[in-house]
Amino acid sequence: MTRLLRYFLLTTLLAFTVSSVTAQQSSTIRGQHKVKKKETIFGISREYGLTIEELIKANPEMNMPGYELKKGMILNIPYSKADMEAAEAAKAVQTAQARKAEEVASAAADDVRNREIRLGIMLPLHNINGDGRRMTEYYRGVLMACDSLKKQGLSIDVHAWNTAEDGNIYKVLEDPAAAKCDLIIGPLYSKQMDALSAFVAKHDIRLVIPFSINAPQLTTNRNIFQVYQSPTEQNEVIIARFIERFKSYHTVVIDCNDSTSKKGTFTFSLRRQMEQRGMDVVVTNLKSTEANFSRAFSRMKPNVVILNTGRSQELGVAFSKINGLKANEPELDITMFGYTDWLLYTRTYLENFYKYNTYIPSVFYYNPLSVGTQRFERKYRQNFRSDMQSSLPRFAITGFDHAYFFLKGLHKYGKSFNGADGMFGYPPVQTPLKFERYDNGGLRNKTMMFIHYQPEHTVETIKF
Repeated sequence: MTRLLRYFLLTTLLAFTVSSVTAQQSSTIRGQHKVKKKETIFGISREYGLTIEELIKANPEMNMPGYELKKGMILNIPYSKADMEAAEAAKAVQTAQARKAEEVASAAADDVRNREIRLGIMLPLHNINGDGRRMTEYYRGVLMACDSLKKQGLSIDVHAWNTAEDGNIYKVLEDPAAAKCDLIIGPLYSKQMDALSAFVAKHDIRLVIPFSINAPQLTTNRNIFQVYQSPTEQNEVIIARFIERFKSYHTVVIDCNDSTSKKGTFTFSLRRQMEQRGMDVVVTNLKSTEANFSRAFSRMKPNVVILNTGRSQELGVAFSKINGLKANEPELDITMFGYTDWLLYTRTYLENFYKYNTYIPSVFYYNPLSVGTQRFERKYRQNFRSDMQSSLPRFAITGFDHAYFFLKGLHKYGKSFNGADGMFGYPPVQTPLKFERYDNGGLRNKTMMFIHYQPEHTVETIKF
């Protein structure tokens, strides 16, 4: 029994070996040749572009002593070495092409333009303090943007984490859903930036910092979008645009005696640059006599008036003095140039804004009279059974504009979206965005505009 088993195993192994050799040999044989009368090994080799060694290797019996080539013999004709190399090269090319096609197909399947966009919100979403309530309203605006985009055919998967000021951001980032995000909006606190910056760089996620926090990581991390602009940057842009627009005007700076004001930085820089250019600028005081106040204004050029405070009380006094001046000299041409703070006082001073052709620099414009704003407010009330907080800018509309802008951009351009001006025509409800690369780091919002209240009771936004 044991001898029979051994015999069976031996014959099976031999059969397997023979079949393996045959299979290996068949992969190198391209055909057969029937020997004709007077043919030689050399002639047959030459006929098929082979060396004698290649022909003999394919026909091992030729190595046997006394072998003689005879008419009618059947010889194996192998592929030549050159043919084999060409076949291997072609196979390698095909393999590479197939691998590339698989990679392209895989990339296409994972391209954010071809699938749902995975959005993460990492903000303090609670009702404990003002930060939480404001960010909850902002988040509601984000959800409204997602709902609007879904109606346009976009698929969006939203994950939200409550990243409170005293929370552990590292614990949040352990959630597997976080690493799968295409876009994260947050954080609100500077101390969370180190962890989030490293996280989005590792997983190639776009990070939108929506509000005013310190984020030095922007200088090196190309995945970061920073919406906030520092007051210094804003002042530089506003001064440049002011000089460009009002270069033929006579500028009157009114000192409002407000020791708490920080607007003096702006007016001081503006005056210095205007004086360097030889432009007309004088300083008067809110407490000046009517005669001295009047002498500050030009009768030969149009006047543009700037206060060194943004407070409502001083603005009201300034309008009273200017109204008195205009009552005595109605031909005086006076334009007001203000601050974003003035948008808070629109209800109180709207008629004066129109009357004095007022320009207000801002990065947003909440227009309660626009159709888009009114539609949004109705929808917000329907969805959340409450009105938005009375703040400027409106946080829910800010969230809507931010989310709509970035989600639509990712859907259209994929991860190459950089938020540059004109990439797609989105008319914001309140908050326009335009980004530029910061050296070799991330992208900074460079949007600025003048809100212009015109004497014919219309308002235009001049974006730059």
